[in-house]
Amino acid sequence: MRNFLDFEQPIADLEGKIEELRHLADTGEVNIADEVSKLQGKVDRLVTQTYAKLTPWQKVQVARHADRPHFSDYVDRLITDYQPLAGDRNFADDHAVLGGLGRFRGQACVVLGHEKGGDTQARIKHNFGMARPEGYRKAQRLMSLAARFNLPVITLVDTPGAYPGVGAEERGQSEAIARSIEGCLQSPTPLVSTVIGEGGSGGAIALAAGDAILMLEHSVYSVISPEGCASILWRSAEQAQTAAEALRLTAQDLQKLGVIDRIVTEPVGGAHRNPEAAIASVGDAIDTALDELTALEPAALKSRRREKFLSMGRDALT
Repeated sequence: MRNFLDFEQPIADLEGKIEELRHLADTGEVNIADEVSKLQGKVDRLVTQTYAKLTPWQKVQVARHADRPHFSDYVDRLITDYQPLAGDRNFADDHAVLGGLGRFRGQACVVLGHEKGGDTQARIKHNFGMARPEGYRKAQRLMSLAARFNLPVITLVDTPGAYPGVGAEERGQSEAIARSIEGCLQSPTPLVSTVIGEGGSGGAIALAAGDAILMLEHSVYSVISPEGCASILWRSAEQAQTAAEALRLTAQDLQKLGVIDRIVTEPVGGAHRNPEAAIASVGDAIDTALDELTALEPAALKSRRREKFLSMGRDALT
């Protein structure tokens, strides 16, 4: 059973009619192959038209879709010989940030990212992708391991933001995020980051300060969630749609601003409609990015990365 978003209701209605007709065909009462074919054509055209003109708020909804592929899905399909590593060697193992060693298309690497979980039980286990300090300290440990063994780092970002609980703040949430960002910026090996769903606040940039920053076509990346922004500016989360438009959080806007480097095209109708194709596209984009970076020396990588992020601020002021 497919999960439809609010703006997809016309698509849901047509697909419901197709299912009804197929049920009739299964009973042998009538041959409706031609009618099903016509309706399917209408569905395909409607999906294409709808997703060609999504508003920023609709893109937020797509980026949060429960059926979009998650970190574990990417690892299962893109990483071989995967060996997960747990714990921050300090307090605990955070389940919102996962990572380990593996091979990406034959090349040894470190891979890490946010995991939201694919069902209710998994979402609770992974805290909906909202990491605590130990999650970001785990990321630091994995990046240090990559530096020690001269391995490229692949990060997959999908979080509404770092966990804002009292315990997280008591254990140094802001310091852990800052150290994780520093680990990204100081990495002597290539670091390719991809926003596969939500890229929320410092919890996202903690894993996304890379040499190449990629975004799926309908993912979002912002300093704050639209609801959070609306609550601060308008004292009402009901203004989230207005906030989404003002935040410039879509991949298309961020590429124009120079915040990201490349947009990875999603299958028509979003990654949730064809996860396998979306994952394959991300894999190809990461492969291309790594090919461009592996020839650079550590000093050149750090210098290039430093200039990349400093130029964002300079360009905004000119």
